[in-house]
Amino acid sequence: MQKTSKKRCDSSPVKLKADPTAEDFAALAWAIAHPARVQIVRLLIGREACVCGEIVDQLPLAQSTVSQHLKILKESGLVEGEVDGPKVCYCINPERLEQLKAFVAKL
Repeated sequence: MQKTSKKRCDSSPVKLKADPTAEDFAALAWAIAHPARVQIVRLLIGREACVCGEIVDQLPLAQSTVSQHLKILKESGLVEGEVDGPKVCYCINPERLEQLKAFVAKL
């Protein structure tokens, strides 16, 4: 029989390097920290642009709830919105999406 050894936790102090991108990454992570926002991002990645009503039609959520999620995504810079008459047309900000991908890749 082979004896399995238990891993011991390293109790030495952890020293993290200063990371000026940590707050930016946290803001993007917060933006996609809800399943509805993940779905909205996926929907917008697959389209050039989309009005709020079209997004509402794709989700089992009220228009006001979708609008709140879009507001959070816009605040993070991941989604952009442009007023088109009485409607707002939303799209993914490709630069912010690439930043998010890079942040996740570095974990």
